Amino acid sequence: MSKRSSRSLPAMMTHLALSSWETIFHRSQMMAQGTLSIAECQRMVMEKAAAAQASTLALMSGRGHAAALAPYLVRSRANARRLRRK
Repeated sequence: MSKRSSRSLPAMMTHLALSSWETIFHRSQMMAQGTLSIAECQRMVMEKAAAAQASTLALMSGRGHAAALAPYLVRSRANARRLRRK
């Protein structure tokens, strides 16, 4: 994680935007096709709650904006990779 956390905030935001777009695209496509499972819907909610918690802890500990963005970036990139294979 140290390599990712050393990235600049604008680069992290760009990566987050792109991977979020890809995740939203895949999930929207699954919704349109009727193949979105209950487990995937639950995963959407749980991952956002976990990322928000980790982000809040990073901000409260004073680690900076990049550390606060990192939980969202990690989850977003993992989702994009996972959904790309479906």
